[in-house]
Amino acid sequence: MIENKNCIIRLSHYKSALNRFKSLGFIKIFSDYLADAAGVSSAQVRKDFSLFGIAGNKRGGYQIDALLEQLNVILGKNQIQNVILVGAGHMGAALLRYKNFEKEGIRIVCAFDIDPAKCTTKQEIPVLPLSELEKYVAEQAVRIAIICVPAIAAQATLDMLVKAGVKGVLNFAPIQLKAPEDCSLSYVNVETELENLIYKVNARERSDMITREKAALQD
Repeated sequence: MIENKNCIIRLSHYKSALNRFKSLGFIKIFSDYLADAAGVSSAQVRKDFSLFGIAGNKRGGYQIDALLEQLNVILGKNQIQNVILVGAGHMGAALLRYKNFEKEGIRIVCAFDIDPAKCTTKQEIPVLPLSELEKYVAEQAVRIAIICVPAIAAQATLDMLVKAGVKGVLNFAPIQLKAPEDCSLSYVNVETELENLIYKVNARERSDMITREKAALQD
């Protein structure tokens, strides 16, 4: 089983690029074009594809429809993936309103929250009491969940999901969690990403300022 996270992320980028090329009327694509669109080398594209037994034609490139079909199977997008969400606060509510998940084969089917005021069955995606999570997961055979709870409650939430039988969790809480080996755990930390972005912008500005000052001294 291939577990290289960066490789899977690149496959997702390739898929997005292929969809763009297809919308422009392309039928075939060469690894060079796909590499430019995904921001990697053509050798990297071919290496990633070879890991999954995907082969192109040296002269004819890749058939876009066939390649998309293969990538969808690898990424689990050949069928709708039902997902639950825990934590219907600001972040969770925003994810529930996001309409593009289903285009990518992802459907948030239910949310759960500890606050009775947030619970409702009168909207497209119901928000149920947290106490009903284990029963729902068992009845609906849900394998994937999203955590959008405060950091202090995230580990207990993950433990509950694992106990219920969830096998993959995307964590939005700003904290590192401990999961058993049979549960895959991914993170989205908006604060960390913003801090990293701010650092890069500031560092570039400092570098540019130093360059200008050196140039001024030489003049």
